[in-house]
Amino acid sequence: MKDVKIIAFDADDTLWVNENYFRETEDQFCDLLEGYMAKHSLMQELYKTEIENIKIYGYGVKGFTLSMIETLYRITGGQGSLDLVNQVLNLGKSMLQQPIELLDGVEEVLSALYGKYRLVLATKGDLLDQERKLIKSGLEKYFHHIEIMSNKEENDYAKLIKHLDCEPREFLMVGNSVKSDILPVLQLGAHAIHVPYHTTWVHEQVAKDSHNHKYPEVGKINDILEFLPD
Repeated sequence: MKDVKIIAFDADDTLWVNENYFRETEDQFCDLLEGYMAKHSLMQELYKTEIENIKIYGYGVKGFTLSMIETLYRITGGQGSLDLVNQVLNLGKSMLQQPIELLDGVEEVLSALYGKYRLVLATKGDLLDQERKLIKSGLEKYFHHIEIMSNKEENDYAKLIKHLDCEPREFLMVGNSVKSDILPVLQLGAHAIHVPYHTTWVHEQVAKDSHNHKYPEVGKINDILEFLPD
């Protein structure tokens, strides 16, 4: 990675905690509807609705909340009370008000790299929510450029690399999702380091035998420094 000039970081579950809040809210949603359907089946119905709605709402808490309401309507046969709908809305609002919990080593790594590389935040999700989290994180000062993407596919990264006016070999992506942060970047001939998080949304999971790409995987974000020149 001697040619790397730009290091991009994913945000959710790479820099700060995020997925935990979705899983906790799913459990609360299932508790609200436990009289209508078994939890496992409810989770499947909600996931199906989320995937169908990504192309309409994109990623993030707001789309997730709308998917919960749509699932509620379908599961209750349209008989769910407005009070039940309001409780689901409050679940979504609560997610948007969660504190920002930085993952271990994040600020230490950004501080060590700041000034040596152009640092970029490259994340997907709802614009307002991601901006809120970044500001509350206190990490904004480290980043040369902020890119909040509607999706993170090969074409999206190609546009980002072009905008940054660099060659793929000069670009390194660091993130927790093999599907969104690693594979599309490697397809372009750029670099990527995988920093797994203990919880990964099913939609972001990729079977190891589904691709032929090789990439570094580290146990904690501090370990990415070992791959970069002093």
